[in-house]
Amino acid sequence: MKSFVASLFLASLLSSCASGPTVSTDHDPAVTFSSYHTYAWLKQPEGINPLAEQRIVAGVESRLAAKGWTQAASPEQADVAIAANVASHQEQSLDTMYTGMGGWGYYGWGGMGMASSTTRVTTYTVGTLVLDMFDTKTKRAIWRGTASGTVSEKPEQNTANIEAALNKMFTNFPPGSAPAAK
Repeated sequence: MKSFVASLFLASLLSSCASGPTVSTDHDPAVTFSSYHTYAWLKQPEGINPLAEQRIVAGVESRLAAKGWTQAASPEQADVAIAANVASHQEQSLDTMYTGMGGWGYYGWGGMGMASSTTRVTTYTVGTLVLDMFDTKTKRAIWRGTASGTVSEKPEQNTANIEAALNKMFTNFPPGSAPAAK
């Protein structure tokens, strides 16, 4: 079941909250990113839908290429090693609806009327993508990007959210560069 949820999650990843996935990035401020020009995958996402894995890998690679980085054959030959991880978990929301008359009436006076409430429990999957970058010479972490959101039942929505998450994640990459024009 856990494998199915992970596959569903990343086959689709980061679905639609109205504003899209929640994305954050962090980096080591002591690092000069202009000294990096090559990267290699240390760990690609695994245990997920292979189409989603391909979309994430291709998305990261195209964004790094757009920044002038090239892919090396192995981490030993690269300036930066990239590790991608995905995870998912179930969350629930409670929605309570009240019907009928009840309460004390106007100004605290009046009798109690008949009232009822119904609570509906909704379970949904939240998925998270984490990308970590490491300096291959020092083996130290230099950058981290995370994106999380609700997984949709619609593959096309999840694909759009993978793209949106990666776009947000790489908007100001590398750190210290000018933001991308909108």
